Amino acid sequence: GVLVPGLVRQLEDGSYQMVSGHRRKLASELAGRDTIPCIVRDLTDDEAVIIMVDSNLQRERVLPSEKAFAYKMKLDAMRRQAGRPSKENGVPLGHHFQQGKSREILADNSPDSNTQIQRYIRLTNLIPEILDMVDDGRIAFRPAVELSYLTEQEQSALYDTMGREDCTPSLAQAIKMKAFSRDGKLTDAVILSIMEEEKPNQKEQFRIPKERISKYFKPGTPARTMEDTIIKALDYYRKRQREMER
Repeated sequence: GVLVPGLVRQLEDGSYQMVSGHRRKLASELAGRDTIPCIVRDLTDDEAVIIMVDSNLQRERVLPSEKAFAYKMKLDAMRRQAGRPSKENGVPLGHHFQQGKSREILADNSPDSNTQIQRYIRLTNLIPEILDMVDDGRIAFRPAVELSYLTEQEQSALYDTMGREDCTPSLAQAIKMKAFSRDGKLTDAVILSIMEEEKPNQKEQFRIPKERISKYFKPGTPARTMEDTIIKALDYYRKRQREMER
């Protein structure tokens, strides 16, 4: 059966609203059970939001978008609660007696740092199409944070460009677009120009197995030193070839 009871609160019309335990409820329904054990607590809207968010963040896998909106919901609720007297209902919130900013208090009770929480919340400013790409892993987290500073119109133009060019921005490209956007100069043409730039990981690589060249170097020679020596040798060889052709 259900090992941990769900958490519900009673509404003004006498009905009950589930705060925590939605997945346990669904699992019980799939298992053919008609009821699950629940604890009833007298909770305000903000207290219910905070408990619900904490429950969701404990899942093994949480999408970036889910984490972003969860942190935003909890932070907004905590800010509304600031300065309110705590109700004697046993809810383990504790914000009323702590000093410091709500975001710092949130970080103290979360697996992510204050800075990381700020970054997650920034994702809520992304248009749905780009946020879906973050959830799917097609756009990395840090570039996505930088893109969140673009206007909705600029993000839409970027999304269209990504579709046509079949590419996604690197962190450096995202930072560059953010700077152009801040100056009011991020046009469609600028977006295309930035996205057409060659990324370091897109440059063609040529590798030589180490065992083929190790006999020409002393043991422990750094790979960069080997590379530089080979380039110098090739430059010398080309120079000699040109002299012979003369």
